[in-house]
Amino acid sequence: MNFKKLGTALFAGLLLASPLATVSAQDTVKVGGNFELSGAAAAYGTPMANGLKLAVKQYNEEHGGVNGKKVEAQVEDNKSDKTEAAAAATKLVAAGVAGIVGPATTGDALAEIPVANDGKTPAIFPAATGNGITLDSAGKVYDYIYRVCFEDSFQGVAAANYLADTQGYKKVVLLVDQANDYSQGLADSFTKQFEAKGGTIVAKESYQTNDTDFLTVLTNISTQDFDALYVPGYYTEAGLIIKQARELGIDKPIVGGDGFANDTLVELAGKDNLNNVFYTSHYSDKSDDPAVKKFVEAYEKEYGKKPDTFAALAYDATNVLLQAIKDAGSTDPQEVNKALAKIKDFKGVTGTFSFDEKHNPVKTAVMLHFEKGEVTEAVNVSAE
Repeated sequence: MNFKKLGTALFAGLLLASPLATVSAQDTVKVGGNFELSGAAAAYGTPMANGLKLAVKQYNEEHGGVNGKKVEAQVEDNKSDKTEAAAAATKLVAAGVAGIVGPATTGDALAEIPVANDGKTPAIFPAATGNGITLDSAGKVYDYIYRVCFEDSFQGVAAANYLADTQGYKKVVLLVDQANDYSQGLADSFTKQFEAKGGTIVAKESYQTNDTDFLTVLTNISTQDFDALYVPGYYTEAGLIIKQARELGIDKPIVGGDGFANDTLVELAGKDNLNNVFYTSHYSDKSDDPAVKKFVEAYEKEYGKKPDTFAALAYDATNVLLQAIKDAGSTDPQEVNKALAKIKDFKGVTGTFSFDEKHNPVKTAVMLHFEKGEVTEAVNVSAE
């Protein structure tokens, strides 16, 4: 399906139908959220929506709004569906938001891009890590598209550097989701960097999204001589892989990417099995940074649980957008976009960063280390 044509058509239709397309409320600043509040990716989208709402609430309480106007959040549920993501973006652009935060997944973000870019409304992706999504097919940066997360190639390289340089590992087995672009992208960048460091991929095994029985492939892996198992996938399968690997007697380090970042990973793997497990992340709630501590405390008070990586990323994306609105002195999306491109050294809870020429953040990753289901260490790692 051609999402660019779909998004443009939906945008044009609502633009004609909605009186809000050209008229915005004079006493508020409206920011949009396009999140997976239901469907397969709701575990990512729901905490993102919470992060956005908390940022808006705090900005109103601590700053009296932005530029003398109260900030209002308009959050839409894209139902973890690309067509719905384009429709939600269209609705937000037509409503006259100053900018959009979300969606969560790369696929849903790609569906939003033509709507936001053609509608000249800045969109900031909290966690869409797909390689090159801020660029069009000709390699030119989209004027209105940004993200606050590093891309897949970055974290694949960062993981390879950590295993080769910090841990001194020489032999790794890959277990890759053959039906998932995210998994394959991480595996490719990891492999290239690890081999460049003198390491060897001794075996590459595969599984498929929604698989639940990994005993056959793990039995094959158990016969290999290796230092670590790299599983670049999502928590839904990774949790079961970890559980079954440990029950099979595989005690080698298991390493993944930010797709592991969900509390359900612990539930699926079991605390007693979640030992010697690592994954690259954007944030750690164990940080001593006062800003992180304040965020964690406020989020727990508001929602009754600790914020995960996705809540933190959306919180930062929202605050970056609010900073751009303040700097622009305007709610006009085009003026906000100009200010957004100029932001430097923004101090967020996921790190201090500036946008590069491709609208990606310049930042480091965090390697989280789990023992008995708990994070015991967080180490900054880079892709340099």
